Amino acid sequence: MAILGTRGVPAAHGGFETLAERLALELVARGWRVEVYCQVREPAPPTVWRGILLIPVAVRGDGAVSTIVFDLKCTLRAAFRPALPLVLGYNTAAFSLLYRLTAKRSVMNMDGIEWKRDRWSKPAKAWFWLNERLGSLFSTHLVADHPEIATHLARGTSAARITTIAYGADPVLEASTEPLAKFGLRPRDYGLLIARVVPENLVLQVVRAWSEVRPGLPLLVLGKLAESDPYHRAVRAAGGPDVIFAGAIYEAERVAALRFHARFHIHGHTVGGTNPSLVEALGAGSPILAHDNPFNRWVAGPQALYFGDETELRRGILSLVQAGPGRLDVMGAASRRRHAEAFTWRVIFDAYERVLRRQIAPARAGRGALRAVRGEHGRA
Repeated sequence: MAILGTRGVPAAHGGFETLAERLALELVARGWRVEVYCQVREPAPPTVWRGILLIPVAVRGDGAVSTIVFDLKCTLRAAFRPALPLVLGYNTAAFSLLYRLTAKRSVMNMDGIEWKRDRWSKPAKAWFWLNERLGSLFSTHLVADHPEIATHLARGTSAARITTIAYGADPVLEASTEPLAKFGLRPRDYGLLIARVVPENLVLQVVRAWSEVRPGLPLLVLGKLAESDPYHRAVRAAGGPDVIFAGAIYEAERVAALRFHARFHIHGHTVGGTNPSLVEALGAGSPILAHDNPFNRWVAGPQALYFGDETELRRGILSLVQAGPGRLDVMGAASRRRHAEAFTWRVIFDAYERVLRRQIAPARAGRGALRAVRGEHGRA
């Protein structure tokens, strides 16, 4: 089995890289041969890391064009290797035509509905829309990370070609308070927002609502802010004295501790499927205040608190700031139950393995039939 579509492992960039690393390691532990394509700057030979074959693919630069070139090079290699490709993301799904042309089966995780995100230009949205369609057409089987994504994909292809597999997270049952000290925070005495700072994640609305409410405790915002970005400047300008902009934090243990000790987690994502940040908040037992949409409601469950507009958001913030320990404990326990029933890595790994085995079996049968035909011709 080969994993494509990420920058590679060990994971250092985001949710798909984490999924690639965790899935690859688990499948190796289960006896699979796994190879992962990795983006590098200079040509290098393949290496083995913790039982995973790392295939380096050299490209220059880090922008969108470099990513497209990298994906094309990976696909060209994978199309002529025996491993079944698992492609994470459909942003360059047009290249999967190569699998069809070489009669090779492939699996594609279709991610969220990228072309609906506000941050993209019209040409970029058109590119994503086209590749979503081509991914559905060229891939043998599709993985949707949320039932709503599966429903969306089924409008353009057979539901039998789609399997819903969400995202996983480890439970956080205890954590050091040391990461809180840097920001002057106390356990259960701050709100937390972790998000990419883009309009569809409602970061500006959350910061503005918190600053207007002035609830008397801090909001910690984790997400990269660039002074050159107009939206980022607006977010920073909206922040009152109780808002702490921590920037991007990538150390998993520090982030887990900040989640674990937060009074509650605010999730403003409006577009996409199963968001890793929300799943990880559930695994940390965080009470959830989330934007009211079908994606978040399925993930967080009925015990979370939801908002539709900024008025409801302000009410939700005040409600959880003023809530007693009993209510927060009930909400936190509901988060843990929801995580345990649907979002443990074991559930995710088992589901991926079933999908991959189903795709490998027909390919093996086809190769066996071809060998039999060749044998009969040879005997003749």
